[in-house]
Amino acid sequence: MIRLFLSVLILMSFDSTAQQIKWVSFSEAMELNKTNPKKIFIDFFTDWCGWCKRMDATTFANPMVAAYMNEHYYAVKFNAEKEGPIVAGDSTYSINPTVGRNGTHQLAIALLNGKMSYPSFVFLDERFNLLSPLPGYQTVDQFEGPLKFFGDNIYLNTTWVDFQNSFKGTFR
Repeated sequence: MIRLFLSVLILMSFDSTAQQIKWVSFSEAMELNKTNPKKIFIDFFTDWCGWCKRMDATTFANPMVAAYMNEHYYAVKFNAEKEGPIVAGDSTYSINPTVGRNGTHQLAIALLNGKMSYPSFVFLDERFNLLSPLPGYQTVDQFEGPLKFFGDNIYLNTTWVDFQNSFKGTFR
């Protein structure tokens, strides 16, 4: 019985020390980016989205994904139906009550080019320029390619098709 208890404690300690993504708000990412520029990754989700919850429990819980994200991006969790007003540049974005089942944030609409589905992700460069949206649930294997394509600046010299044809993932 004591052995079982100790085994459970050991497993729990491994679980609690596993690398986790350091999620920040969009405003925090803008502020952090002033002193330490990084790319921005935004996870657009909703409370009712089952695939969003699965993404959190699987892909985003992967320690290799988390370590890579923390090193190369400011990772933003963004509830597309609940976030408050956001000032970016000369614009203020807030909920548009006429879009979606519960209203949708104007920033999500703008960055996802009006193609609202959840989960959806956006990659921004260090100057907050849109690199690419990425819709839908992504397994670790599916997610690693886009994450590295933008995170390692491969997109600057290589097309997505060429990259995809030669990419060999390592997050296993």
